[in-house]
Amino acid sequence: MRWWRPALRWIGLAAIVLSVTYSASQMVWQRLMDDPGPLAAARDVVVPRGKLAEVATALQAAGVIAGGEWRFLVVGALTRKAGEVHAGEFAFPARASLRTVFAVLRSGQPVQHHVTIPEGLTAPQIVALLARAEALTGPDAPVAEGSVLPQTYSYVYGTPRAAILARASEALDRALDEAWAKRAPNLPLASPRDALILASIVERETAKPEERPLVAAVFLNRLRDGMRLQSDPTVVFAASQGMGSLDHPLTRAELDQNDAYNTYRVMGLPPGPICAPGLASLTAVLHPADSDALYFVADGSGGHAFSRTLAEHVQNVQHARAQARTGH
Repeated sequence: MRWWRPALRWIGLAAIVLSVTYSASQMVWQRLMDDPGPLAAARDVVVPRGKLAEVATALQAAGVIAGGEWRFLVVGALTRKAGEVHAGEFAFPARASLRTVFAVLRSGQPVQHHVTIPEGLTAPQIVALLARAEALTGPDAPVAEGSVLPQTYSYVYGTPRAAILARASEALDRALDEAWAKRAPNLPLASPRDALILASIVERETAKPEERPLVAAVFLNRLRDGMRLQSDPTVVFAASQGMGSLDHPLTRAELDQNDAYNTYRVMGLPPGPICAPGLASLTAVLHPADSDALYFVADGSGGHAFSRTLAEHVQNVQHARAQARTGH
């Protein structure tokens, strides 16, 4: 018997043992990576910035992982070359395995939140809206009246409120510059700010999109003719100290109030916007309807009746009052 034959048998036996051990370890690793996790339903979780152990604690508290943090830490250590674990708010699917969890942490997109600033809100109303918005952080930021563009803004968890306002202000500046550059000729407006102020009045005068160019035409005609605008929303703005609404109908004392925003008493435009106008109102002011109307009054059905002369306007007012009395 040659001396090397027993050695070959031992080598073969060792190879078998190593193969079995490798196969077993592969099975253990696969189970560790791919066994379903404990999360019963998909969930958004805020992952803190810090060490892997802190991430594991947060995920276990949220129910994403279970059975002790050691499994998470082992997988994280052995797969660290795959990339860094990121902080932020992430969406984890139901029954996410550790393989899926680490894929989300390393390459997933943060959860997107959205906040909508509706047209016609005043500055205090916008501050209150952002104060209620989930996932925004930081103190309430001051808002200049009419300084933001009403629309929907997306953001991630932890975005400062001031950052949303900065984006909304930049959006307004861009929209106003573009709209002003494309304005109709011969408008009695001296600057983009004049257009913004008048658009804010149009925004509060009517909720009907098809009426905005007509309302804008009335006010522009009155400016050309040297007439007062006589807009109720400007008086409401003054009487409510900028809140934009009252808990009662306008009174004679409020209509007679000596205030720069009271367009029943002052000529021309008020000194600033009375709300945040939307793009539709800006467009209406810079591209008004072809109309010579100088008056309008609510018609009792959510719209307005427009007229060219004071006599026609008086008839429309009387008709609206009669409808209000009879309910027809």
